[in-house]
Amino acid sequence: MAGSSKKAIYAALVGNTLIAATKFAAAAISGSSAMFSEGVHSLVDTGNQVLLLYGLKRAEKPPDEEFPFGHGKEIYFWSFVVAMLIFGLGATVSIHTGWQHLSQPAEIQNIWLNYAVLGFAVVFEGGALYVAFREFNRHKGRAGYLEAVKRGKDPSIFVVVFEDSAAMLGLLVAIGGLIAYQLTGNPVFDALASISIGVILGATAIWLAYESKGLLIGEAAEPELARAMRRLAGSGEGVKHVNELITLHMGPAQIIVVVSLDFVSGIDADTVERTVTDLTRLIKALDSRVMRVFIEAENEADHGSDEGFIA
Repeated sequence: MAGSSKKAIYAALVGNTLIAATKFAAAAISGSSAMFSEGVHSLVDTGNQVLLLYGLKRAEKPPDEEFPFGHGKEIYFWSFVVAMLIFGLGATVSIHTGWQHLSQPAEIQNIWLNYAVLGFAVVFEGGALYVAFREFNRHKGRAGYLEAVKRGKDPSIFVVVFEDSAAMLGLLVAIGGLIAYQLTGNPVFDALASISIGVILGATAIWLAYESKGLLIGEAAEPELARAMRRLAGSGEGVKHVNELITLHMGPAQIIVVVSLDFVSGIDADTVERTVTDLTRLIKALDSRVMRVFIEAENEADHGSDEGFIA
């Protein structure tokens, strides 16, 4: 999964680097606030891709004494940082620039240069978006897009999709602002386009932050997988009742499982040991992402139902 994530990120990184330089050059020549906002947008996206690659690299570090469950959650942290950068830099600068040009309208020079740059950007952003969607579709299966984002555990995939989609929408808004300016001669439309781009970035950042927050705090594995684990645990030799089964994602490909079992009365220690060993092996075999399984023997009455979420 990490390899496919990186493919989409590298595609976006190359495209945004080239586009950012071209947009800033066009903004400097033409004086368009919408073009400047688009330049900031592409520059922020470029930095975001670097952070995501760094997060993926850090997440691959093996467990150590300080982090016994590994560093998988690094990608969740850096995805949240990306959302904050989109909001703090991209959205704020775009809205501020548009507001300045709204209060002090300026004529746009070399408008056809802006069209050419935006057309160039649409081609590159379209290519990056195609790669991102292709990788996203490979992993979402039959789930809908919103459901796949909500249930997805690898933010590096949907973050790029969100970024590239927002970038394409921003380009269309910038082109619309230029067309309105050209038809009316009123530079207010260019300023409004810049503000609109900032709103798009702000909405994208809020959504990304919301999705990344759950992963950062600690989300459970897919309900179907948890149910399969629970059924398996209940079929173990000597198991009377599954008191509780908890799953936790420590990274896109790292799941921890905690199971509380009530064994039948009078069962011998060898049988308990054999059952725990077998269930650990079988639960890990259900999904390659399961890295650790903790099984505890506890009476159902003593365990209680209010100690945590019972899967």
